[in-house]
Amino acid sequence: MFDPHKWGSNTLINTFWTARYIQLRAIICGIMEITVQAPVLVLNANFEPINVCDTRRAIGLILNEKASLVLNGRGLIRSVSHTFQRPSIIRLTKMVRRPRPNVKLTKREILRRDDFTCQYCGQHNAMLTIDHIMPRHMGGEHTWENLVTACPSCNHHKGGRTIEQTHMRLLRRPAAPPSTARYIFARHLKENTEWLPFIDGW
Repeated sequence: MFDPHKWGSNTLINTFWTARYIQLRAIICGIMEITVQAPVLVLNANFEPINVCDTRRAIGLILNEKASLVLNGRGLIRSVSHTFQRPSIIRLTKMVRRPRPNVKLTKREILRRDDFTCQYCGQHNAMLTIDHIMPRHMGGEHTWENLVTACPSCNHHKGGRTIEQTHMRLLRRPAAPPSTARYIFARHLKENTEWLPFIDGW
């Protein structure tokens, strides 16, 4: 005999466990997504560090025999039917001819070169800007040597004038940052210290 109270109770239980399953699945998928997006150092065939890719891409290169595992240290990734070592460093099986990586001239890289410090007053500010030492309207170029980090106050004070006209001084003369592997891949090294022996010297 149909019991509406019992049916309602089972429905509530099923609804609860369905919702719980969906929640756990979302958590697991989130963890897996973070795992496969973790950075992996890519070495050329001669062990020169040339790039950083995510774990998903690194495993794909290994499975296609385009790269080999150099360093794991991160455990395993398990799917329904396969288990993969979670790479930290991979090495390409064939030599890739390409120019050495260099630092692109961007606002973010200028800020990083200048240690996120105003080059006029030494202030650390959340609203840092970029200033042309020799103003553009006076022929100043958009180069490493003519660009510095400036706080809004110093940038406003200097305006479209030279540092001689405003009696301002630079903390240091700007230059292009080093194109060493340690500098290029610096943002990854704090959490991937095992990369250092493969980074230093390049």
